[in-house]
Amino acid sequence: HFEMKRFFTTIRNIFSIEDLRIRILNTIGFLIIFRLGSYIVLPGIDPNLLTGTQGGILDLINTFLGGSFSRASIFALGIMPYISASIVVQLLTVAVPSFTKMQKEGESGRKKLNQFTRVLTILITAAQSYGYLRTTVNDEAIINPGLFFTVSSIIIRVAGTMFCMWLGERITDKGIGNGISMLIMIGIVSRFPAAIWQEVDAKGMNGALLFILELIALFFVVVGVIALTQATRRIPVQYPKRQVGNRMFGGEATHLPLKLNTAGVIPPIFASSLLLLPATIAGFSQDMADGWLQTISAMLAHGRPAYMILYMAMIIFFAFFYTAIVFNPTETADNLKKYGGFIPGIRPGQNTSEYLDRVLTRLTVLGAAYLCLVCIIPEILISQYGVPFYFGGTSLLIIVSVTM
Repeated sequence: HFEMKRFFTTIRNIFSIEDLRIRILNTIGFLIIFRLGSYIVLPGIDPNLLTGTQGGILDLINTFLGGSFSRASIFALGIMPYISASIVVQLLTVAVPSFTKMQKEGESGRKKLNQFTRVLTILITAAQSYGYLRTTVNDEAIINPGLFFTVSSIIIRVAGTMFCMWLGERITDKGIGNGISMLIMIGIVSRFPAAIWQEVDAKGMNGALLFILELIALFFVVVGVIALTQATRRIPVQYPKRQVGNRMFGGEATHLPLKLNTAGVIPPIFASSLLLLPATIAGFSQDMADGWLQTISAMLAHGRPAYMILYMAMIIFFAFFYTAIVFNPTETADNLKKYGGFIPGIRPGQNTSEYLDRVLTRLTVLGAAYLCLVCIIPEILISQYGVPFYFGGTSLLIIVSVTM
């Protein structure tokens, strides 16, 4: 009773602060616009004749986009091309010296990288739009197929993706933050009521007990994901006492928190985005799509071994890659040394850097293994046992991480 009362008091206090109230209302408004756009079908397509996605990674992308992918809406690709462009730019900042230099230039460098990401997003959206039209939209649904329809659809898709990107940036600036992640989360959550209704309708009264057991299992899975998302390794840090005038300062003991999963939900999202590539390439050549690319697309269906292995490999790679970008052991060790801090039993400087790197590597191994389990086991349950989509590990990770 006390906890519930405190919860409602907190909600009331949030809306009593004008700036916060405006930010929350702005966020809700932007999300409503995003959801409305996902129902506007491309001109020249009969929505009643659409067959939808055919399983595999396309179903996962459709889940991220709240069903707009299968509806052939103007937001059909959502912000997925922007995520792909971000992956490329982040890889370039590590591999190409000129991009590394831009990253170190501060605000001006960040603006240049953002501009490059936007241009690359347009190119990727155009390519994926063409691939989407050739592989996902069936010919019967196109009213007047031809060059004009193809070109106009690509232009509208590019505009739709750029508008989604703009909405994400507005949520970050004028809303409560994390705009891009919010758009993905609201797409997943929007399918939740329909999925529950389909599950109840399919099982009927005879399956009521099984449905209740599924909800209980989902509850414990969410609790587990929250616990592992918050899990941290606390590295003890000691600051020596120092005298300034007649007063003593410092001497306090604190800790450096290293998260079990430093990369968060980025690895599964990046992996999912890259797995969309074969479908994009397949759209450029129908002959190739009928041959080896069709075989690849079939192998990337839910529950297939090739899909599982490739998905896990990408998650592990991006877990280490993104952790290396987010946390720099050498820089952290130098900052500790600069302010007189040290880890008990470890020499400042190089030794501290090596120690932090060793601890972080071990944590990332555990974090990557946790991400793989959370993302792959539900895929097996969905493909083999027909468990509803909201058990999907990637979806669950995104919802928990963004909500927290």
